[in-house]
Amino acid sequence: MDERDEGDAVDPWADDGDGDDDWVEAASDATAAGSTPDSGASVSEGDETGPAGDADDGNPTDTAAGSTDSTGVDGLGSRRYRVLDRTEGTLVFVDLDTPEPGPGPEPDEGFEPVRVAADDSDDGVADAAAALEPGYVVTATLRWPDTAAGGDGGGDGDTPLARVESLTVERESRYRFIDDAEPMFEAARDAWRDASAAGDGMGSRVTRDTDGEPNGALYVFSEAGARDLFGEFRSGTTPLEPLVERVNDDLDDAPREVFVLRPPDGAFVVVYIAFEKDGLLARTVRDTYL
Repeated sequence: MDERDEGDAVDPWADDGDGDDDWVEAASDATAAGSTPDSGASVSEGDETGPAGDADDGNPTDTAAGSTDSTGVDGLGSRRYRVLDRTEGTLVFVDLDTPEPGPGPEPDEGFEPVRVAADDSDDGVADAAAALEPGYVVTATLRWPDTAAGGDGGGDGDTPLARVESLTVERESRYRFIDDAEPMFEAARDAWRDASAAGDGMGSRVTRDTDGEPNGALYVFSEAGARDLFGEFRSGTTPLEPLVERVNDDLDDAPREVFVLRPPDGAFVVVYIAFEKDGLLARTVRDTYL
């Protein structure tokens, strides 16, 4: 994937060195009035002027108060994870803790996906693990089976599934993966046309409500060739986290709603970060595609 970002587009993994992620106000190609997915008309956020959410980051839901942190060759101790995806019997966690000695130059360092058994947790956290949704940020202690001692991890080949020993839900953001999304909304089509005309494999813009307030960050990425970028985002092979972190760094850590969409022709992939979970923009996208 060509990650060139010339002109006014925003490089989601760039660091200008000044510690100021002011991309929301700096993006001069922001589209006025975030376009609705179904008709291209403006999305109005009404009186909503800033990101908010339905989870209080200062009061996380502790679902394993009596658990102890385990460390060792088969456990990592308590760490922060993003719940990326959920399939039958399996969760995909993304490790949010920075690896030692620190993140490298590649954007996928520090966001390693971890496959977790969805139905093999300690009794004290089984219900909480069953209630996890893609997008949640959790603090969890994971442990892998001792395969040398005959433990069965339930994974594929040499990749056993981890099990959850303790779990605290920190933030209830939401991730949605929508394939064959049709019709693709106007702002995404425009961003893709602009990127294609410039010869870029990626484009970005900020969408705004009818009051001119930013309500979402929109990215489009080329899906040309044999690469399945939509699948890579969903599996964690290519991380979404740098995109979300730029929003959180510039705004706040309120829960977001993140949509990853691919049109039927598979020409590009859209990552649309609604600043306000369950706000009008997020509800409009959900009502159109879900």
